[in-house]
Amino acid sequence: MRRSKLEMYIDILKVLSHRGPLKLTHIMYKANVNCSVLKQYLDFLIQQNLVEERTIGKKRTVYAITQRGITVLKHFRELKTVLPLIEEDNRKLPAIL
Repeated sequence: MRRSKLEMYIDILKVLSHRGPLKLTHIMYKANVNCSVLKQYLDFLIQQNLVEERTIGKKRTVYAITQRGITVLKHFRELKTVLPLIEEDNRKLPAIL
């Protein structure tokens, strides 16, 4: 089953929150995202101030989750715990014709 953009954004944020600042290739493997797609998604996450790009040494570029990214990830985790309850309640409701 394909992941939505939102799911992929969350997967990238999760990887960065658990593994710390990472190079592009490491994010690519850990989040299971194609390189060209990952670059687009990272650009979006950087624009939203959820991820930041850091240069280590002369050439090494790594990506790290920001405090705002951690907050967003926390809210999605909370939402994920609430959604199964909402889905369960909807199944109990009688069908309206």
